[in-house]
Amino acid sequence: MALGSTIAGTWYPGTEREIRALAKKWETACGEAKSGEKPNVLVLPHAGWAYSGETAWTAVRTVRGAKFRRVVVLAPSHRAWIENRLVAPESDAVLTPLGEIKIDRDWLDRLALIAPVARNDRVHSAEHSAQIEYPLLQLALGNGFTVVPLVMGSFGQDQMGMCARALARLMDAETLLVISSDFTHYGDDFSYTPFGKSGGEDVRRKVAASDDEAFQLIAKGDAYSFAAFIKRTGATICGHVPIELALRAFPQGASIVRQKYATSSDGDGDYSRFVCYVAATGCVKWQGEIGVVLSADDRAYLLRVARAAMEKAVRGGSRRGAGIDTSDAPKSTRTKMGAFVTLNDKATGALRGCIGEIMPMRPLVEAVAARAVDSALGDPRFSPVSERELGGIRVEVSALTPPKRVASWKDIVLGRDGMTLEKNGCFAVFLPQVAPEQGWDLPTTLSYLSQKAGLSSDAWREGATFETFQAEVFHE
Repeated sequence: MALGSTIAGTWYPGTEREIRALAKKWETACGEAKSGEKPNVLVLPHAGWAYSGETAWTAVRTVRGAKFRRVVVLAPSHRAWIENRLVAPESDAVLTPLGEIKIDRDWLDRLALIAPVARNDRVHSAEHSAQIEYPLLQLALGNGFTVVPLVMGSFGQDQMGMCARALARLMDAETLLVISSDFTHYGDDFSYTPFGKSGGEDVRRKVAASDDEAFQLIAKGDAYSFAAFIKRTGATICGHVPIELALRAFPQGASIVRQKYATSSDGDGDYSRFVCYVAATGCVKWQGEIGVVLSADDRAYLLRVARAAMEKAVRGGSRRGAGIDTSDAPKSTRTKMGAFVTLNDKATGALRGCIGEIMPMRPLVEAVAARAVDSALGDPRFSPVSERELGGIRVEVSALTPPKRVASWKDIVLGRDGMTLEKNGCFAVFLPQVAPEQGWDLPTTLSYLSQKAGLSSDAWREGATFETFQAEVFHE
């Protein structure tokens, strides 16, 4: 069954002839396309084509003729309330005036094993932010690709990280990533008028400067600073969640280049109410699957093992977690991986213990069992967990990728990377979730990391070496 377009004939033309004629006008207006490497990431606006179509085309045409097997579309929900999940269509295809595009069910099923995915046609029928991109992609790529449309709302940090890691693991050279977002929405209608209500060019300049500040963070792949910018300014970038998700999935070295910036009021010059549009392209060298992919069942199993080992040790069992039966451990949990187990007080969130091992020295399930015991009874910063505390402890597991040396601290990406610092025989580690949870920027994080290593707060600036790693983080 194909999911038909609910915006053809309104948000964009309703016939193939009209669509292709409009695309020719855009091509003429845009001038000669630059040659070069085909991008594999597009940032596209999603307003009606009368407002943002030409802007979008400046980016879309750069992939014309590329042989992508599939296109993953990350789009914000404007109508449905969605929390901590990605929503895909139930249907097997989507339909536009240019024809049918099959949904890549196999890829979507793989994603659903390692990320929270729901399927709902009604969400997609009501949402323009994904639909508006389909015919643009058909104009550039033909109909020989499949599509994976993912609509989203808000995320907690853990769920955002889980989805970003899942996306990064499944992306490859045959996949085009499309991030659907308009930029600033300005005016009383949007409850956003920080630069006044004059409606003049001065308002546009200030909004453009704000959008440029946001885009520079996107261009650098800095997910943490982009999220902080949204929180600090309240900028009405409607696709800020898909943007942050993509940035958190990007490997080091990703580069995003703006092709065009425009607004809905550039024609009439009335800037009392307007929406801003950015079209951008990017080249990302996806690393593919790093380490083992842990399904929801795998994660639940490891949490049960961690709790069982902790409770047995606290109640007087083996300090090393021996005697925990893991004969039924899933195959993926037997892969050698580093792991940390973090214990927090459920009521206050206060840290109660955190110990782990960075290097992949033994099967993950064994590392989790042992480190759960160490965190409960052997963290020198805290008194041992008592039996009466067990019910009030939340268990969190971080399964680590192998650490890799980076040339500079500037290569560390907050929110994605865990990090180690070593200098003069002193060593310290932070898990990826530490800085976002504390609200630290990178220099602040490195200052605390230096102090954790027993060094001065500015010791990281010279003579230190750094490694980074990523983590699957999940908790009870």
